[in-house]
Amino acid sequence: MNSNELSSTPLWLWVMIASILICQSSWMFWDAQKRGHNAWLWGFLGLIQFPTYLIIYLIFARKILKRKVSGSNS
Repeated sequence: MNSNELSSTPLWLWVMIASILICQSSWMFWDAQKRGHNAWLWGFLGLIQFPTYLIIYLIFARKILKRKVSGSNS
């Protein structure tokens, strides 16, 4: 991407992208802190990319996909 392509990107798009990343990062930081996970790591990863690290956080840290525990029904 050269400087002409970068400068032709509308300002509102950059503001929207920055807002999404900051909101995602803040939510991941606060939620990880509340649940006892490494809040700074998740907050930093949330600033890098949307929505990849959010999905990873929801699957592994929040354990959305819970393993079925086979128990005896006796």
